[in-house]
Amino acid sequence: MPDGHDEPRQLFTLEEANQRLPLVRAIVRDIVTLFQDLHDRRERLNELRNRSQHSEYRDEVEQMERDLEGDIETLESYVVELKELGVALKDPLLGLVDFRTLADGREAYLCWKLGEDEISWWHELDSGFSDRRPIVELEEPVPTPSSGGDDTGNAST
Repeated sequence: MPDGHDEPRQLFTLEEANQRLPLVRAIVRDIVTLFQDLHDRRERLNELRNRSQHSEYRDEVEQMERDLEGDIETLESYVVELKELGVALKDPLLGLVDFRTLADGREAYLCWKLGEDEISWWHELDSGFSDRRPIVELEEPVPTPSSGGDDTGNAST
């Protein structure tokens, strides 16, 4: 699903990212639930196809395929909604998202995973979840709106 291309370019302060978290959390929860459900139904559909090479379940299989297609479109709309918020979905199974930010004077990601109360982690642009580090380890704190952080791409809401 996430392909790394066409990622949001908006820069967030830690405060701004945490302010968006309630809405992001709700969308990501829906993504994780639907993604797992789609995976399970796709497996069941493949089992039905393999078990029955004949037409005994054809109508049921066709209906399942239509339902899957509709839910895939719904899932894609959730991902678009995150992008419109400036958030990049990194893993739809874990519920992992990144917010682009400035950290120690360079672009990086604030990293959040479903189940975490707030954003407490960051990582470099060219690394990922396994390399994330606590925000408190930054030499320079992530800028806040009042500290003159770069608001490139930020739209007032």
